[in-house]
Amino acid sequence: MLLAAAAVYAGCMISPPSLMDDVDAVQAQIARNMLTSGDWVTARLDGVPYLEKAPLIYWLIAESYNVFGITDWAARIPIVLAAIALAWLTTAFGTWAFGTRAGFFAGLCISTCFGLFLFTRILIPDVMLTLSIALSLWAFLRSIDDTEARPRRWAIVMAVSLGTSLLFKSLVGVVFPIGAALVYLGITGQLLNARVWKALHLWSGLGIALVIAAPWHILAALQNPPYFDFTMRSAPGEYHGFLWFYFINEQLLRFLNTRYPRDYDTVPRLYFWLFHLLWLFPWSVYLPAVFRLSFRPRDRAGKTRLLALCWIGFVLVFFTFSTTQEYYSMPVYPALALLLGSAMAARGNWIRYGTRVLCGIFLLAAAAVLTLFVLSWNLPTPGDISTALSSNPGAYKLSLGHMEDLTIASFAYLRLPLLVAAIAFLLGAAGTFRATGQRAFLAIVLMAILFFQAARIAMAAFDPFLSSRPLAEALRRAPDGQLIVDHHYYTFSSIFFYTNRTALLLNGRINNLVYGSYAPGAPNVFIDDAQWKALWLQPDRCYLSQPHPARAPRFSDYAQLARVAEWAAAGEEA
Repeated sequence: MLLAAAAVYAGCMISPPSLMDDVDAVQAQIARNMLTSGDWVTARLDGVPYLEKAPLIYWLIAESYNVFGITDWAARIPIVLAAIALAWLTTAFGTWAFGTRAGFFAGLCISTCFGLFLFTRILIPDVMLTLSIALSLWAFLRSIDDTEARPRRWAIVMAVSLGTSLLFKSLVGVVFPIGAALVYLGITGQLLNARVWKALHLWSGLGIALVIAAPWHILAALQNPPYFDFTMRSAPGEYHGFLWFYFINEQLLRFLNTRYPRDYDTVPRLYFWLFHLLWLFPWSVYLPAVFRLSFRPRDRAGKTRLLALCWIGFVLVFFTFSTTQEYYSMPVYPALALLLGSAMAARGNWIRYGTRVLCGIFLLAAAAVLTLFVLSWNLPTPGDISTALSSNPGAYKLSLGHMEDLTIASFAYLRLPLLVAAIAFLLGAAGTFRATGQRAFLAIVLMAILFFQAARIAMAAFDPFLSSRPLAEALRRAPDGQLIVDHHYYTFSSIFFYTNRTALLLNGRINNLVYGSYAPGAPNVFIDDAQWKALWLQPDRCYLSQPHPARAPRFSDYAQLARVAEWAAAGEEA
């Protein structure tokens, strides 16, 4: 299992080759700012306080920089290690609950499911949060298990993981495991059982969790006053300190969809639920077999299945009533993998039917990929893939929304990954055509590993489109000058990382940076068109980074804009 996880994720440290614009490079730059400034409490972007997120992912990335140097691949190491650790933990949990075979299959499911791979391509803490939540729920079950030899030790593990979860993603890190545990205790009739609460050691556990999580929250509040402003009004131009923004605006008002700034989209509820068939693919074909299992809490296996069901139900229902993104449900992946591993170990007709269905899907996928390969065989490939893509901004609220940008011409740039993907699907079809049980499962694992390598190769082709690194390299070679980024910091965030410099943000006082920009002492890095015009007409050199120069008529009146043409040629955006 660890070999499968390492085969999928170890290479991800160097792929995609560059940090992508948007949140990917943002996270990496915040960690660098913490390391170089020595301020490990308040995250900053372009010098502006960034109070939205918990800090532990920044600390881990910064420590990776401290060991390996400040590079893009070093920034990815904590994510890679967390994904591999999650695969190990799911295997260990499944082995404890169901036996060696089921644990092994559960580990394979989470190691090679599409969702975990997709949502670890960017530097977000969700895989780390998923790891700590899974550990806390396993520790919960072992703490109240009558046969457990060291329940006190597992109660401590639960408390430590809850405190850690708070530092990964704030309140949801404790709401999810506690909510799932309470539902489980209610269903099993143990909610008012004094023995259970004694076994959980609530007060000492609370103390441990607070020792871990409270110091950062206190220091962040002290560094970013006021302290006790708890208004329910979220409006532009107002600053109420860290505690208000982090807990009320980011937690409560975001849940109620009344947060300002509203710089996020939400996935339609039906899509949010149905997409799990894709996120758990290829193993989701075995989900019908899960319903044949026993969820009666008569033994360790039944208790674990019931807890997994409560775990899944609580998280998915929570996000059904809140704003959500597809990856928000990642904390349920281990629970689903445990149920799938248990069903796969039990075998049965539904497992055989699922394998046959999967064989058919692999054959259809291979045919589709080979068709695209043939259609694009003789097409030219001038420049990079960005020249062959269409634009569908309305689809970008979905994680796979950019798939709509693909055209037949764009597949000419993807011939090698198409070929590798076709081989992967054909091997998967061959391995599942007659084989059943473990042989079929191992064939599916091989297919997934090869397919993910194809995806990594494809992402390398998309690198000039997804990252502004070519522009950053050109800027580093250019004479000194003032960098000006048109619109939002996130649009060109990889320029900030690869040049390690600040910039003026033209009309960029929006979205994630707007709140921190009103903090006392925040640097004035925001300018409007009039200020930009004055800067541009001065003799000092300026560089303007703009997403779509051809569609920016307000810049066309300045002949000096032609001076950046050579720099613009270094990449797709300038």
